[in-house]
Amino acid sequence: MRKLVWIVVIVLVGLVLLLAGGGFLLWRAAEQVPEFYRDALEVEPVRQKKASDEMLQQTTALASDVRKEGHWEALFTTEQINGWLAVDLLENHPRALPRGISDPRVAIDPSQLTLACRVRRKSFDGVVTLAVDAYLAEPNVVALRIRSVRTGLIPLPMDRILDRVTEAARRFKLKLQWRQVEGDPVALVSIPPPRDENDKAVHVEAIQLGENEIYVSGSTAKTDD
Repeated sequence: MRKLVWIVVIVLVGLVLLLAGGGFLLWRAAEQVPEFYRDALEVEPVRQKKASDEMLQQTTALASDVRKEGHWEALFTTEQINGWLAVDLLENHPRALPRGISDPRVAIDPSQLTLACRVRRKSFDGVVTLAVDAYLAEPNVVALRIRSVRTGLIPLPMDRILDRVTEAARRFKLKLQWRQVEGDPVALVSIPPPRDENDKAVHVEAIQLGENEIYVSGSTAKTDD
């Protein structure tokens, strides 16, 4: 699950680079903040810490399960992901986000995953919101269909954003391909299937968005090599 979070962060990196180099003069409409984002920032620290711990426990359990042959699955809630973003990401991975970007939070429903963050640059200080449909295009290939990118009520130019995302993915050494579905750009990010010391391959087989939750499943099997 944290792997998916990092993939979405790549897109945010592209946004920061775009805002830093574009010199946008944005209007008052850019100050609009999504309600989910405002609510997520107001969660009490104690509750955030509890949710972050649950996220870490879930990912640790998942890492253990995928080492065993057979089917595995896990369910992560919005609260757990946001707790991890608020606590563990900040405390243990302080350099994961580029300068000028802070407080990432997510909202999840069956139709899309929405991620917002605060971006502060010389010519801009506001909240950028990214809406994507996240699903598995094929085993170990995550598809991120970009529905919209905006700051407040103002859409950001998509073509330059895609270029920045490609640059960021290259820096993170992730295989990225672009497709289009009904006019929407779709980023196909390949996750190299890990193998353990017993030469067992792990296959991610499903990613499903639900109401305030995301479900992942797959299987681990011995290879024929």
